[in-house]
Amino acid sequence: MPIKASELILNPDGSVYHLNLRPEHVASTVITVGDPDRVASVTKYFDHIEFKTHKREFHTQTGTYKGKRITVLSTGIGTDNIDIVFNELDALVNIDLNTREIKSELSTLNIIRIGTSGSIQKEVPLEAFLISEYAAGFDSLLHFYDSDKIQDLEISEALKNHTEWYHRKSDPYIVKCSDKLLQILHSDHTVKGFTATNVGFYGPQGRVLRLPIQDPNLNDKLASFNYQGKSITNLEMETAGIYGLSKLLGHHALSMNAIIANRATGEFSEDPKKVVDALITYTLDKIIDIP
Repeated sequence: MPIKASELILNPDGSVYHLNLRPEHVASTVITVGDPDRVASVTKYFDHIEFKTHKREFHTQTGTYKGKRITVLSTGIGTDNIDIVFNELDALVNIDLNTREIKSELSTLNIIRIGTSGSIQKEVPLEAFLISEYAAGFDSLLHFYDSDKIQDLEISEALKNHTEWYHRKSDPYIVKCSDKLLQILHSDHTVKGFTATNVGFYGPQGRVLRLPIQDPNLNDKLASFNYQGKSITNLEMETAGIYGLSKLLGHHALSMNAIIANRATGEFSEDPKKVVDALITYTLDKIIDIP
């Protein structure tokens, strides 16, 4: 049965509503970045750029790097934007936009996030390249989907018990990365981590300016959490949503984090742009090996 126009909204040119993309604009390998300006920071290394578009915070460029076709797309900040981006990306490859029907043969995308993050462990130093092996979502995005089958419910319960999780907050959800992409992008230059995806930058990440927070000890509780050797290493705002929707939709996803702050020591990188740029080139050189 065709998907209703109110559910899958298309622009007059046939592109999906928010991303302003048509199926031919999307490569099978996609890099997501939060900052729209970071798209050009990635594609400046490309051999050739074939397509560019932007709408709101969603900027996209598709081209080739060392012969591999790659799409680079900005998501903006937060898992609410991830909900838009990943549903529309999937629609572009797995729904016939003319008939509005799901294709009989589904396609799988390889999606790599390149972003910044702050460590909450002294042992994860500034300027590290951290790969999120697991992610804990403190937003509620995944709970709006039938998603228990892709969550690690045991880790979630252990985390709630350890942190004395406030009952009015959304239940944390735990999702693992793509093992396929982890194997390709992990090396001696990276560290594996367990990333907490927060619903905000200030209070939800324990920052206090003028507003008191519900649990001033939450970051310390997160840092001391350990489940069968797995400890939470860093904080950011998109990874868990990316992992959850990717698994539900049948795509591979991996989050690459440039550690530009260490919350445990109070340090901040003197040159965060240099760190991010180094992570970009590392990631590009690795993903050309994705089949």
